[in-house]
Amino acid sequence: MAWVTALVLVAVIAVGGVVAWGRGTLNPIICGGECGPENVVAPEGLTTDGPAGESDVRTVGSRRVDAAAVRRAVEGPLRDGDLGSRVGFAAGPVGEGDVVTSGNSAAFTPASTTKVVTTFAALTHLDPEHRFATRTVLDGDRVVLVGGGDPYLVVRRSPGDPVVDRAQLTRLAAQTARAVKATGRSSVRLGYDTSLFSGPAASPNWEASYVRDKIVSPITALWVARGSEGGVRVADPAASAAASFAGLLRDRGIRIEGQASSVRAPSDARRLGVVRSATVAQIGEHLVNVSDNEAAEVLLRQTAIAAGRPGSFAAGALTVRRTLEDAGIDVTALALYDGSGLSRDNRIAPRMLVDVLAAAGSRDRTASLLADLPVGGFSGTLDDRFTEPAATRGAVRAKTGTLTGVHSIAGVATDERGTPIAFAVMTDRTRAINPFVTQAALDDVASAIAGCTCSR
Repeated sequence: MAWVTALVLVAVIAVGGVVAWGRGTLNPIICGGECGPENVVAPEGLTTDGPAGESDVRTVGSRRVDAAAVRRAVEGPLRDGDLGSRVGFAAGPVGEGDVVTSGNSAAFTPASTTKVVTTFAALTHLDPEHRFATRTVLDGDRVVLVGGGDPYLVVRRSPGDPVVDRAQLTRLAAQTARAVKATGRSSVRLGYDTSLFSGPAASPNWEASYVRDKIVSPITALWVARGSEGGVRVADPAASAAASFAGLLRDRGIRIEGQASSVRAPSDARRLGVVRSATVAQIGEHLVNVSDNEAAEVLLRQTAIAAGRPGSFAAGALTVRRTLEDAGIDVTALALYDGSGLSRDNRIAPRMLVDVLAAAGSRDRTASLLADLPVGGFSGTLDDRFTEPAATRGAVRAKTGTLTGVHSIAGVATDERGTPIAFAVMTDRTRAINPFVTQAALDDVASAIAGCTCSR
């Protein structure tokens, strides 16, 4: 199969079909369907060379965003009644330059575009190559499973699982069983420690039904499969993970006395085993691409801890605010209560989202955020959007946000000259409008930027 793909690529290059590939026309031939972001030919102004976390975003030559041209391009699409009665828009260069605003410039309910600011703060405070450790320690005759806040810990990996599913409970159980047997023991008690995170497991600013109806898992420092079992979210993810771990130890000849209990491991307890997560850069890339609510909340708490604060919703939100302030971003209108955007009480202005994207693109530490955004017509939450017209396919990278009556999109569009332009479109009064129609209207605004000559 590899040699067939190679021959196809040679043929494509020979006939000058690279542009067609970049726009997705050849997806069925090359990838047997939709191609992933690694197969996207990046627009001239947005390069993604190097491994995850080492992307570079640059302005092409001396081109500058033409504010008047942007206004002209989006004027018509922003008047579309399918966007509802309250619409906000902002756009600007990736880097320094004037920001264009149009329509209502107040703060809006951001939904999942909140993940843009969460990931920006995470990449600011956490080393992109850092990995979160889940470990076991021995406290007397008790093995303690210590949660390290790995959002993608699994019992075991399956072929084709994403790279973020790196740490496996089966490996930790094998290490632990060997270490326990080396002490001469064949039976132990089992405890689990979730003390890395603090505060409520569900945001007080979420709808009460979110956890009850299994829309989102309770946020904890220890879980497997993002707090689910058999594909269904569980009420106590840490206890469920401990139960799975007990079964794995039994499979390896260790008898478990009694039921696993919630404990706090002593700081000087003997370590038995450890497994480490994917890197922060890989976690951030995945959660932004698929809009993972649970992973965003875990990363929010990890960011707070890295900044010297408790691992809670409140401390995470404060850390994000302080991070944006330190970056010179106006947070006057910001109201933030979580990292995922599930809270309807969150408020973010379109201008602030554009400022965050621009700041991300101007710093090596955070530049990967722009390359992590889903690619229109190719990947993540945009794999089935921006497919028509073909001219905009692959030219928009953006994070979307959706709640009932709320729609937003924020990212980077490359104009006809290949110049990257950060943008945000937000609306939060669309309950009476078909959500798919509003979504298409949002895409029309982004496509207008991608299809214009908005730089000079």
